[in-house]
Amino acid sequence: MDYMPHFRREIVAFEAAVRRAADVGEALPVPSCPDWTVSDLVLHLGGVHRYVAAIVGNGLTAPPDVTDVTLFALPDDRAEWPTPDSAPTHGPVPPGLVDWFADGAGELAALFESGDGDRTVWTWSQEQTVGFWLRMQTIEAALHRWDAESVTGPARPVAAELATDAVSQVFEVMAPARRAWKQAPPGSGERFGYRRTDGPGAWTVLFTGDDVRLTEAAAPCDVELAGTASDLMLHLWHRIPADHLEVKGDQEVLDRYFTLVPPV
Repeated sequence: MDYMPHFRREIVAFEAAVRRAADVGEALPVPSCPDWTVSDLVLHLGGVHRYVAAIVGNGLTAPPDVTDVTLFALPDDRAEWPTPDSAPTHGPVPPGLVDWFADGAGELAALFESGDGDRTVWTWSQEQTVGFWLRMQTIEAALHRWDAESVTGPARPVAAELATDAVSQVFEVMAPARRAWKQAPPGSGERFGYRRTDGPGAWTVLFTGDDVRLTEAAAPCDVELAGTASDLMLHLWHRIPADHLEVKGDQEVLDRYFTLVPPV
């Protein structure tokens, strides 16, 4: 799929959402990220964008040094800015923070548009390409746009095409990574089914030992969850609970999901 229209739309919508929240005059809490306020959310996504831009723009084949503050193009005067180790950050959203985000997001979008998706660069996953970062950052931008919109009102769903891809990406990329990062217990044959209700799409996922095995088709399972593509994606990213979906099957297996795939 063409990720660029989704990426550009989501970063623009994220910026608009955080500006609305900033107009309130204080750093409002982010309901779906309880350890963060809006300031922390902006710093996080803006920092990720600068980090990825350094990798893509310089063709790095090893991770950049995150202690190098020049990597993030931070202003000299940032006395009121949040820092990763100070969350949640209270008080007004600092002047310039959202502009800094917008500049970095625009730079990353330009790099994605001008580059070769198959070009080799460092990533934290097995796939070592620019295309990995474009897919990952499009999904992350949509997720955090939803987070940002939920601060001041109901958030709009993620576009069905992108959300459908994001469900697959959870099991292709994120679930194995999250299991490794959090040292999750081995699977014992738990089989989860996911069915999209707003279009074609079905996934069956088996957890056995350290393996996460995905089949993009319906199959017998211990528990099945059905909902729109957006709701399935948001549930798998620990944004909405299972009771927002249609659930059939073994509740104990369902309750084990976020033990097998710990949130990050």
